Amino acid sequence: MRLTIERLGHLGDGIAEGPVFVPMALPGEVVEGEVEAGRMASPKIVTPSPGRVKPACPHYRACGGCALMHASDAFVADWKADVVRTALAAQRLEAEFRPVVTSAAHSRRRATLAGRRTKKGALVGFHGRASDTFVEVPGCLLLHPDLIAVMPVLSEITMLGASRKGELALTVTRSDGGVDLAVSGGKPLEQSLFSALADLARRAGFARMSWDGEPVANRRPPVQRFGAASVSPPAGAFLQATEEGEAALVAAVRDAVGNARRIADLFSGCGTFALPLAENAEIHAVEGEAAMLAALDAGWRRAEGLHRVTTEARDLFRRPLMPDELKRYDAVVIDPPRAGAEAQARELAGSGVPVIAAVSCNPVTFARDSRIIAAAGYRLDWVQVVDQFRWSPHVEVVARFSR
Repeated sequence: MRLTIERLGHLGDGIAEGPVFVPMALPGEVVEGEVEAGRMASPKIVTPSPGRVKPACPHYRACGGCALMHASDAFVADWKADVVRTALAAQRLEAEFRPVVTSAAHSRRRATLAGRRTKKGALVGFHGRASDTFVEVPGCLLLHPDLIAVMPVLSEITMLGASRKGELALTVTRSDGGVDLAVSGGKPLEQSLFSALADLARRAGFARMSWDGEPVANRRPPVQRFGAASVSPPAGAFLQATEEGEAALVAAVRDAVGNARRIADLFSGCGTFALPLAENAEIHAVEGEAAMLAALDAGWRRAEGLHRVTTEARDLFRRPLMPDELKRYDAVVIDPPRAGAEAQARELAGSGVPVIAAVSCNPVTFARDSRIIAAAGYRLDWVQVVDQFRWSPHVEVVARFSR
């Protein structure tokens, strides 16, 4: 069949009339290929888009780690901004959009790789495109060199700890103390396996290693720096994907809250926003995971020159902060997971807090929650899109709401 691509889907595939999904195709392109079950798996590009570039990675066609390497940076930035703009328009909202900030290649400091034993050894890499195959990625253009360097050790760990039919999830995080590794899906941690893994962690120079939540090695604190504070997050805890992306998000949040002196940071995690903001304001950090709050609090207590930071362990989905609790703050920062925070948005809408800095990784739930806030009389002042998941369809957003 010969088809013309009309738009991109939310996973980055081209979509033609039908709909027919076409991987690695861009809007306006004419493609040819066999269509099966609504998908053209191996398209030939007959008429390329001006936004098309040659993928820089030799693994790109097989690897599922990237979806948009065939598109120019300018095209991807415009598309990601349009994804957010379209989501807002569906809620009858519009705003000023600031220029998109894109993280550089080789900047991912955190990634989850898959490991599987084979008859001859082990495979460690990303899942293949639209399949359950594995693709090894030596020289990956996404990952920081410190993470690429430990790939051989991850293969050894897979050989030791993966069952014949199982699959390991290997979460590697770059820290000031070295690589922090959290493994899940492995064999039971018996003494012989524990000893072998601990020896591997020592030889590899890992800062820390855990196995299905159980500590195996803790040689140095896996420190992350949030402003003036040094924090050692719990094993596997959430962390922004790149330092550049985190810096862009923090800068936008700082700009949003301005000179606010009392700030509530909701879904605070380990202090990505709370601790930098504490340089100029008193902060109340609220988070559902007590271990992350403990790490935040320890980092604050060790730091110098920060204002007071208090913490509260609370499930904000079931027990959002209420208007009478929110009224004491000059600004609120809210950074929920992909599901958004509809219940908390409703309470924010009725709170009268002067400024809200909303951070999101899901344009659809961001737009839904924004509609709730805007309907109560808030103005959506501006939107900042941050692309820290380079060459992927994922989008990060910061927005400022004011009374």
